Amino acid sequence: MAPLRKRMLEELQLRNLSEATVSAYLGAVTRFAKHFGKSPQQLGPEQVRQYLLHLINDKQDTWNTIQVYRGALKFLYVMVLKQSWFDQEIAVPKRRLQLPTVLSPEQIARILDQTSNLKHWTIIATFYATALRCDELRHLKVSDIDSQRMVVYVRRGKGSVPRNIPLSPVLLERLRVYYRWHKPKEWLFPSQQRHDQPLDDASLRHLCRQAGLRAGLQLPVHPHLFRHYAASRTMPRVGAHAAIHIGLSCADAA
Repeated sequence: MAPLRKRMLEELQLRNLSEATVSAYLGAVTRFAKHFGKSPQQLGPEQVRQYLLHLINDKQDTWNTIQVYRGALKFLYVMVLKQSWFDQEIAVPKRRLQLPTVLSPEQIARILDQTSNLKHWTIIATFYATALRCDELRHLKVSDIDSQRMVVYVRRGKGSVPRNIPLSPVLLERLRVYYRWHKPKEWLFPSQQRHDQPLDDASLRHLCRQAGLRAGLQLPVHPHLFRHYAASRTMPRVGAHAAIHIGLSCADAA
């Protein structure tokens, strides 16, 4: 599997796909190979079909997950192994549109009120106020917060397209409080263990999930939920519990 993995990685890199896509595709192909105990070069359309049905019927994965696996296997067989049978042999799942889950202002306020860790609070508030994607937020640098122009520079947008988004005065105040307490150097939200690296994707998702559990929400909370909520709306009031723990006040942030 090692030479094939290397070749697939190189093909993904040549297309300048995101780190998240590269990781997801390599992981999906690795699990596919382990399931059959053989190299994908020894497997074909029948095994791909069996594996996708295994994900649907046995693992009961979501259709979004199935699409990722199908995309990874298609990339492997079409782009890397130069096989021509994939689209003829492997059915394309019908896309079923669903309304996105949207947190209410009250739920967001509960999440913030129950988050006493200043760094975590600021991350969640930034997700909510900017509608940034997970990868975009974790790659923010201190220098990307422009208080003069009141914009946030997003240098690693989707598809590697940079963009600027408005910086609200309220969020700027919160970021100033966080900066004075934690004094980040390069990355706005650095890793706890490696300060020269940004916080990793899994840590961001974990802290959001834990914040939802503390708030007593029944649905799993993840970064994209905050993106669903209109980024232009004003941030909700936070209760005294949150304000006491993080020292949040206009006087502190001035």
